[in-house]
Amino acid sequence: MDLEKTPAERPVPQAQAEGCLAVAIRIPVRIVVLVLVVPVRMVWDALVVGGRFLRDHALRPVGRALALLAWAVFVWPLVTVWRYVVVPAGKAVGWLGHVLVVVPLVWLYRTVLTPIGHALAWLARGVGAGIAWVFRGIGAGIGWVFRGIGSGAGWVYARVLTPVGHAVAWLGKGAGMVLAAVGTGVYTAVAWLVRYLFVVPGVWLYEWILAPVGRGIAWTGRGLVWLVRMIFTGIGVALYWTLRVLLVLPALAVWRWVLAPIGRVLLVIGREVGEALGHAWRVAGYISLAVGRFLGRLFRWIFVEPVRWVYLSVLTPVGHAVRDTVLRPAAEAARSVGRATRQALATARESARQARADFRRMLFGAPGEPVPVPLEPSPIPSGASRREPGADETRTLGSSRTALTKD
Repeated sequence: MDLEKTPAERPVPQAQAEGCLAVAIRIPVRIVVLVLVVPVRMVWDALVVGGRFLRDHALRPVGRALALLAWAVFVWPLVTVWRYVVVPAGKAVGWLGHVLVVVPLVWLYRTVLTPIGHALAWLARGVGAGIAWVFRGIGAGIGWVFRGIGSGAGWVYARVLTPVGHAVAWLGKGAGMVLAAVGTGVYTAVAWLVRYLFVVPGVWLYEWILAPVGRGIAWTGRGLVWLVRMIFTGIGVALYWTLRVLLVLPALAVWRWVLAPIGRVLLVIGREVGEALGHAWRVAGYISLAVGRFLGRLFRWIFVEPVRWVYLSVLTPVGHAVRDTVLRPAAEAARSVGRATRQALATARESARQARADFRRMLFGAPGEPVPVPLEPSPIPSGASRREPGADETRTLGSSRTALTKD
């Protein structure tokens, strides 16, 4: 498929894409960076291992001990004071407040203030009812007076004011018609005078004097604007080409032929250095891991294995012998002493219990014998209700007393 593609479509190999500069820089840079990074990576791995060992075997136990110490010094005393001092004191203060303040106030409210309030409310309702009755009477009197005045005013309105109003309305209608006729004539005369004295001369002045003069002024203004625009356009074009020739083209040439190649070279160098650092860091990690494993195995051969051999071959048999000859007999003796002590204490407790029983019997006498409960049913007196079935009413295997099978 690649042979059928045109040269422009074929993929370019990585070596050709990178160029000879990247290939020439890569190997020396990787060698130098590897030589510089390996000691740093080994020191870093040693610090990591030491930090983990210090964290697991020193800092974490010390932190736990400090936490326990802080709990014992700060938290536990505060909790104790809160639980056994502050809370009981608060409950006592609350009980005293309830007894000394709440109970007397409730008694005062129920026994004194409530009856006084009921009495004041009853008195206020009585006074309000009396005042309402007085004002109701006054209102009724005033209403009667105003009803009389309204009746007289209605007669005056119907018999006097209505005819006078009709006459005034008839006169006003006639005067309005006369004034309307006079106003129409005056308006027509004024409109004719205004039209031929102001409007017609103004229109003639606008069409034959002001409009031509305005058109000339507008044409002159447009010409001046075009002239100013052409002048500023020429100045702008001259400044544009001057700045382009003096600043833009040299800056573009410097960017294209100086800065861009230098930037590409620096980019290639930076990329290769970064890749070399990553590669060297990974290789140094493998080297550091191998060295660490070698040192760990050497430490195991020199120190751990001899100590393990001493523990298994020397200390373990000695410990077993000490356990079998010393510790187990001592533990058996301790258990025997414990059993004898427990038996002696049990005997002493039993003797003390018997002595207390004898002393109680001597002071109060022997306890009474229990009365046996009779097994036979007692006779039921006449007139009493039977709650237990008699001998002849008891259920047997051959008879049934249930609600479903009873005859």
